[in-house]
Amino acid sequence: MRYLRTKRRDLAFRMGLCAVALAAGLQIQAASAQDKPAATATSAQPQTTSRAIYYVDFRARAAASYGHAFVWYGRADQQQIEVAGLHPASESVIPYILGHVIPVPSETGKSYGDLDDGYVTASYRVYMTEPEAKRVFAYIKHLQATSPLWNAATYNCVAFIQDIARYMGLQVPGNWLLYPDDWVNRLKELNGRRRYMSSPAVAQASSKPSASAQKPAAPARSQTAAVSY
Repeated sequence: MRYLRTKRRDLAFRMGLCAVALAAGLQIQAASAQDKPAATATSAQPQTTSRAIYYVDFRARAAASYGHAFVWYGRADQQQIEVAGLHPASESVIPYILGHVIPVPSETGKSYGDLDDGYVTASYRVYMTEPEAKRVFAYIKHLQATSPLWNAATYNCVAFIQDIARYMGLQVPGNWLLYPDDWVNRLKELNGRRRYMSSPAVAQASSKPSASAQKPAAPARSQTAAVSY
């Protein structure tokens, strides 16, 4: 009797151990089953990155003379603006006057008023992809580095941005002796006001209108030949 009683206890003990092991195994399997779908869902999600929209903005602004033409360029999702434009390398009026007769040393960065929308008289912005931007921006910097002279009749600020527009594949007016705002507006019309360089997918104009979209009254023009600063 004592032997049977001991054997029953041993059997019950072993059955209890089996039940505990079985329960533990089921919990491990359940946890594993829950982890696998989560890992699968995570790996199935595409890794998306925000696509940067680049641009070149052909701009004209009022000045004490005929006005000035230049470009803004950069990324539309950033506040930093790069400026490129050809102008005499001095704030003195003397190089500007001499530049109507002979070529004078130039600068190709921003000048006074280039970042102020209040002076803008015309603007035409063209968007592009990152590969396009790398190529165009490199050309702009090359043009800046290789444009040492300014002359009102032979190579002025309009001729400078005209080279940029032509490099981008845009149709250009071809006459750099136009007033800067007339030239920019003519550029826009010649290209059907298109907002992108090649792909419509990147034509994402800002939903908020720029202050430059409102054209201020242009300053009175002299009757001198239509050359630009």
